[in-house]
Amino acid sequence: MNTQGIDQLLGQLRAASMGSAGSGEPAALPEGQNFASALKNSLDNVNTAQQQANDLAKAFEMGDPNANVQDVMLSLQKANVSFQTMVQVRNKLVTAYQEIMNMQV
Repeated sequence: MNTQGIDQLLGQLRAASMGSAGSGEPAALPEGQNFASALKNSLDNVNTAQQQANDLAKAFEMGDPNANVQDVMLSLQKANVSFQTMVQVRNKLVTAYQEIMNMQV
């Protein structure tokens, strides 16, 4: 199972938290990438992880000898963790949007 997307998302989240806590400057995205494309890539990676986990679970159910229960459970848990991470990111974005909309100008 490819966890590169999940690791990349976690790395970006860690870099963003370090940038906000450390120097006071906003954390920068890689050059040529904006926030919307980074968010879309992360969502695509979560979707891919879930699809791969479901495919592996289906293969195990069908009796595929290459799919063992350990791999199935591990891939399902990784997909669940990546989904829960994205839910938390969404919650933070919604909270930030609501705070911005409630600001007095």
